[in-house]
Amino acid sequence: MRLLFITATRIGDAVLSTGLLRHLTEANPGARVTVAAGRLAAPLFEAVPGLDRVLVIDKRAFRLHWLELWRQTAPHRWDLAVDLRASMIAYLLPARRRLVAGRRAADRHRVEELGALLDLDPAPMPTVWLAPRHEDAAARLVPDGGPVLALGPAANWLGKQWRAERFAELADQLTREDGALAGARVAVLAAAHERAQAQPVIDALPAERAIDLVGTVDLLTAAACLRRCRLFVGNDSGLMHLAAAAGVPTLGLFGPSPEWRYGPRGRCTAYVRTAESVAELVAHAGPEGQVAGTLMDGLAVADAAEAATALLRRAQSA
Repeated sequence: MRLLFITATRIGDAVLSTGLLRHLTEANPGARVTVAAGRLAAPLFEAVPGLDRVLVIDKRAFRLHWLELWRQTAPHRWDLAVDLRASMIAYLLPARRRLVAGRRAADRHRVEELGALLDLDPAPMPTVWLAPRHEDAAARLVPDGGPVLALGPAANWLGKQWRAERFAELADQLTREDGALAGARVAVLAAAHERAQAQPVIDALPAERAIDLVGTVDLLTAAACLRRCRLFVGNDSGLMHLAAAAGVPTLGLFGPSPEWRYGPRGRCTAYVRTAESVAELVAHAGPEGQVAGTLMDGLAVADAAEAATALLRRAQSA
């Protein structure tokens, strides 16, 4: 079987689509898989079982990127062409069967929306596929030696970024002597261009317990590092979704984005949000989402610490 899977440009959306891909590969043993994804998300799929190749979609003017993707895929006959971008390209390819996403439903979680394409209930949860090299690299970066708290202080929009000093205060509360992760090391993860958001958190940590992973790891090595952590706390971001897919207990911090649509989904996840609603916060944004600063100040450190502690207890009991 030849399977074409066209998925997202953004990392978070791509992670949320992995459950559907896992279902398809498990339902069709031996399938040869081609994944098409945006450049940032493409590395997420390099260890997919049965992978033939990953095609990178770089957006071009006049939607010419779809013409390039058609050029690369049209010479093959596909048993199943899945298009989660609703580009209509699947209808222009020789395929025995097509699965094309329709209009998105703002009141439904994206994972459930994708599961509904195949009438799957419950919807398959996101996952991540790793190779031994990712696990080996993670063992060097996050060595054994007690629990590790992972933090994701960045996001792709200023409005979703909880303040760095609050992340630092949360880390202190959770790792101090009477905290839920007493004495834990703290790993801080972000992309290289997000160093400005992450560095104040790192600077506030005891040097001997800080693990700086900012801009130093690829997506799958980051996932392997997260698997070695006891808990992840982070803004609504692709990294948050990656943590949940990797299986680490994941607490997402929400404010101007809808948790009912993009809350973390995985083996053990939770979210905590600002006192203000999404609508109240988005009302402060200007044209094209312009904001003067974070919209996350309505989330108190005490509330995040309480939610993190409750999630840890749930994970331990499970």
